[in-house]
Amino acid sequence: MKGDLIYLDNNATTPCDPKVVEAMLPYFHEIPGNAASRTHIFGWKAEEAVKQARANVAKILDAEPEEIVFTSGATEAVNLALKGVFEAYASKGRHIITCQTEHKAVLDTCEHLEKLGAEVTILEVDKKGLINLEELKNAIRKDTILVSIMWANNETGVIQDVEAIGEICKEKDVFFLCDATQAVGKIPVSVQKANIHLAACSAHKLYGPKGIGALYVRRKNPRVKVIAQIDGGGHEREMRSGTLNVPAIVGFGKAVEIALQTMEEQGKRLKKLRDTFEKKCQENIEEVTINGSTAHRLPHVTNLTFKFVESENLMASFNQRIAVSSGSACTSATLEPSYVLRAMGISDHDASASLRFSLGRWTTEEQMEETLQTIIENVAHLRSQSPVWQMFKEGIDVEELL
Repeated sequence: MKGDLIYLDNNATTPCDPKVVEAMLPYFHEIPGNAASRTHIFGWKAEEAVKQARANVAKILDAEPEEIVFTSGATEAVNLALKGVFEAYASKGRHIITCQTEHKAVLDTCEHLEKLGAEVTILEVDKKGLINLEELKNAIRKDTILVSIMWANNETGVIQDVEAIGEICKEKDVFFLCDATQAVGKIPVSVQKANIHLAACSAHKLYGPKGIGALYVRRKNPRVKVIAQIDGGGHEREMRSGTLNVPAIVGFGKAVEIALQTMEEQGKRLKKLRDTFEKKCQENIEEVTINGSTAHRLPHVTNLTFKFVESENLMASFNQRIAVSSGSACTSATLEPSYVLRAMGISDHDASASLRFSLGRWTTEEQMEETLQTIIENVAHLRSQSPVWQMFKEGIDVEELL
């Protein structure tokens, strides 16, 4: 219905599916047991619920249940993987490889590890947002212990060639950590096919609750050792101590169950909506470009530059009715242009004129059409007030002015 709120920021977080909420509710009151309490039925029921959820999460990753470590989210999972592997294998080497467009959870943790003696190589990406596989291969040294490359980018949706990366890591005998947070539940993910040793994911990106995530840690061929970063009881096979958040874990498991049933159908539906939206934007608005690879990306995400329009002003013109983003949620407090887009060679001015639209399970054709019309109207209005746009239309080279 015209005038209703439109949510197109599903890469930041997704609405919790009502079926997920329903599955969680009993574990707040009717079944309040601690999953580590093995002396009564409440604890047994909680433990069984966690076991089922662990099996579900393992299934969507193509892993074994024993390889799943529950955390508070993907950020903690990434921290545990990077810090835990660095600590466990420091005697073998101190070199880590990642890339410019990784989530801040990876980049900031690598920066922290540098203070502890790690050497970090940060690979560049091309204008499509993809790393160069030969550069990765050449960057691996005898003392390299870990390569950390994300499956799909949170700002552009660009998908890296994780299977090729996994082959390189296998050949060079280094561990491969993959932040799969944006990919899980949206596209098929197999840690086996991609030769991944550690993978992070989070429930709130696939219509589950916030505050719960998981780290996949390979148990064989080879077995990966991770030193715990939280001590106090030896939970999660001594990799992550702390009382398990049973309601959230149940919700995570249910969200995964639903994703496994609906992912393919939803992917096709959202890709069609996304592609139509992009096409109409470019047909009805001058100087609109798509950022990142259009051949290798998630089906529900588009990152568009509306040249000579400040993205903050465009979002303000939506009057709080349409929720989109000018970058990732973790950097939304800063007015700096997106570091992801800048790494792809996009100018500061164009990066500041870009918006991310991430569609979701409840996004409708009518909502996308209303969003399109709102953007057409407001881009035209904002450009009409821009001297730079007027000069550009007159054929003046304005690049030096920007």
